[in-house]
Amino acid sequence: MKSIILPLALASSFLLTGCVVSVGGGSDSHYATDVEDREYNNRKHISNLETGMSYESVLRKMGVADFNELYEKQDGTYRVLFYRTQRTMGDGITTKDECTPIVFKDSGLVGWGDSAYHLMN
Repeated sequence: MKSIILPLALASSFLLTGCVVSVGGGSDSHYATDVEDREYNNRKHISNLETGMSYESVLRKMGVADFNELYEKQDGTYRVLFYRTQRTMGDGITTKDECTPIVFKDSGLVGWGDSAYHLMN
């Protein structure tokens, strides 16, 4: 009986030594790649925008914005969508300074970038 148990115990311990499960991998490289892909895609879509496009068509093209603002002014209603296009800090948190603003007046695209955003204010 001892002659059977000892080889089985050794065999099972040998098999278990190779079982290592890595959860998360301890690296943010996959997350960083996803963010870089998202930034690139946002820049690519923004480069194809044209003034006068409707809010709905831009939203279909760009997807959900990282930030969204709405302003009521005397000359109309302004909506600003912010899409992440660059990284300033590697902390995994998206901030407005990492985004490009896309500015609409009365549901029509009037411009994008910091200059368009500041002209609205």
